[in-house]
Amino acid sequence: MDVQNKVVIVTGASSGIGLATAKLLSERGAKVALVSRSKEKLETLSRELPDSIKVTADMTKIPEIKRMVEQTQEHFGRVDILINNAGQGYDASVEKTDIDTFHYIFDLDVIGPLVAMQQLIPIMRKQGGGAIINISSGTALMYLPNMSAYSASKRALASISLTAREELKKDNIVVSVVYPYITLTNFEKNTIKGPLGDSREMARAGRARFQADTAEYVAQKILEGIETGEAEIFVHDWMKKMSSRGD
Repeated sequence: MDVQNKVVIVTGASSGIGLATAKLLSERGAKVALVSRSKEKLETLSRELPDSIKVTADMTKIPEIKRMVEQTQEHFGRVDILINNAGQGYDASVEKTDIDTFHYIFDLDVIGPLVAMQQLIPIMRKQGGGAIINISSGTALMYLPNMSAYSASKRALASISLTAREELKKDNIVVSVVYPYITLTNFEKNTIKGPLGDSREMARAGRARFQADTAEYVAQKILEGIETGEAEIFVHDWMKKMSSRGD
């Protein structure tokens, strides 16, 4: 799909991959609904990007997700592309994983994107088609110590995405999943830190194994996914060959 003049919702648009993606799509002529909890950051960004609007929403709150979609459609008259990017990490050993925290991460990383999809699928179907890009994680392809909860949530999102892709083919709605890996953003800073197991150093070594990507590089891959309609977009070819052991 060509993004020029298309209406795009980008969640988590106030920083990191979401910010870089919103800027790139705007440069390519898209009309962008900038979604985040950070009202002040969105106000600044919306002044910079032409044909954009700010939509303050918490992706763990279903009423706010519904209002986000309604507000975007009311303003632009349509929604062509959804990019489910908002998310947060959680580091903890399996033994010490806090269930309430896991519920929160699952709500943000899985349920929020699913609700956004459910709200937009009927709209896209009525319009004759659309594109949904869900941002998973390279950790979903691995078994990294102390990242089970986060990895599980991103595996779930990938599975939902690829299943929806099959279900929605007949409606000309293309669903794709993108797998970033280590990226130069505030993701690690914002990751919830829980008790780690004895393999703390092993986890750190796994993360440091590969050179980090810029958010702009990942944004290019997201754009590539929109334009090609590929089912899975890996930010690096080596990720396609990732073994189940993650080494």
